[in-house]
Amino acid sequence: MIAIGSDHGGYELKRRVIQYLEERQIPYRDMGCDSKASVDYPIYGKAVAEAVAGGSCEMGIVICTTGIGISIAANKVPGVRCALCSDTLSARMTRLHNDANVLAMGGGMIGENLALDIVETFLNTPFSNEEKHQRRVDMLNS
Repeated sequence: MIAIGSDHGGYELKRRVIQYLEERQIPYRDMGCDSKASVDYPIYGKAVAEAVAGGSCEMGIVICTTGIGISIAANKVPGVRCALCSDTLSARMTRLHNDANVLAMGGGMIGENLALDIVETFLNTPFSNEEKHQRRVDMLNS
């Protein structure tokens, strides 16, 4: 299960990512927001992060205009490793090396096609399980 949430600046991209998930029959939980009306991104970043940290969702996706604020909000929740990605290489590397469990994107920063490639890369790249990377992830979690 993928938790997904956005503020108003990420709402349109969130809708497109949800369509992508539905087309691939990937279960998700929409944590809001529900329109382009102005809202506060920390609410939605925290909701997604808590779903991931609590175990009801395996991974999360958060989107605001830049991806910066909502990623900061998500990373305040213990157990969450949220990575802001603007390209597929960073999405792949953060899964391989950091075992990131939440993806942040900027709805005003990247186009839809690139965003969907980033989502696909993030969701389909496993953690490497290399000892040095596991050691570092353990350090992040302590």
